[in-house]
Amino acid sequence: MKAEIISIGTELLLGEIVDTNSAYIASRLPALGIDLYFKHTVGDNLDRIADTIRHAWEHNDLVITTGGLGPTEDDLTREAVAKVLGEELYVDPELEAWVRSIFARRGAVMPERNVKQAWLVPSARPIPNPGGTAPGWWVERDGNIIICLPGPPAEMTRMWQNEVAPELARRNPGIVLITRTLKTSGMSEGSVDEALSPLLKATNPTIGVYAKPDGIHVRLAAKAATESEARAIIEPVEAEVRRILGPAIWGADDDTFEKVVGEMLVERGLTLAAMESCTGGLFADTITNVPGSSRYFRGSIVSYATDVKEMMGVDARIIEEHGVISDETAIAMAAAARERLRADVGVGITGVAGPDPQDDKPVGEVHIAVDVQGATSVISYVMGQAREQIKRRAVSQAINLLRRTLSS
Repeated sequence: MKAEIISIGTELLLGEIVDTNSAYIASRLPALGIDLYFKHTVGDNLDRIADTIRHAWEHNDLVITTGGLGPTEDDLTREAVAKVLGEELYVDPELEAWVRSIFARRGAVMPERNVKQAWLVPSARPIPNPGGTAPGWWVERDGNIIICLPGPPAEMTRMWQNEVAPELARRNPGIVLITRTLKTSGMSEGSVDEALSPLLKATNPTIGVYAKPDGIHVRLAAKAATESEARAIIEPVEAEVRRILGPAIWGADDDTFEKVVGEMLVERGLTLAAMESCTGGLFADTITNVPGSSRYFRGSIVSYATDVKEMMGVDARIIEEHGVISDETAIAMAAAARERLRADVGVGITGVAGPDPQDDKPVGEVHIAVDVQGATSVISYVMGQAREQIKRRAVSQAINLLRRTLSS
């Protein structure tokens, strides 16, 4: 089965909203044995939406749209599908009663404009939306399918998981695509590709190498009649990839640096604290995104000003001699965090996030230290990117240094 995804909304074209819906759907199609060849984004214009849907309808078995199912005049997905099919829109009484009941439960009177959310065409049936007032559409005609889903990601995701994916799985039996992603650090994209070159010509499973913010990813993808058969195809190739790349592999699939580090700290019975300057608390935010991080994370001192570093235990003579942006200060920050917050492990991060240089140090220069019960590791680098990217990269590098230190 071939598919195309169409994201609808002028706000997407203007960059006011990031299109996470199409990425979510695209990541779920392979497991259903559905091949995705194209994704398109179109604004709130009836003719352009209809043209885009018509072209996708003519060249694919399955068309999935997101957005444009609201009650306003610029929500035009239903009208566009009706135009493509040459079918008349009508108000479905049961669907209208359902929409009105939502407002009644809220103690509100439904605006008549919301009646359009009860529209159908003869080839469509509604897809329940328990999280909002916009039912989806499942349109089926001439052997093709159009699935229309709402734009709010929470609503779309719930409908996909509970209604759409199970039905597509029933419609497309006999083909399953399973992926496995291995995550590496400390190797460049080219070096990983070169190391795996004997395996890259395989067709089942296929192997792809991708640069990501947390390192280089190796994705294995296998097709088979069943999930167990596909996994059996992947397993020996994964074992060979692990043999070739060895300790460069730090995780797989949904693993993150912070999750892996948290597991290591729990296994070793260690606690963690930090003193961060240029990252402004982002390190603590990232670490605490992991459920259960209170078991090992003591806290973070956001010492943005130089005198705050001194107040929190960094020796003023170190800063005076080496500068606030230095390995020595990062090491002192890590030790001070560990001691002040009574932790086993301390992390210190100092640098220049920009946009202006600081103390003759260039924008993007960062120094990171890890202190494990008095034994220190330190890295420094310069990354000439924008402020937000510099901060996020610093956090990623700090957690990776922590991971490597705990692994040694």
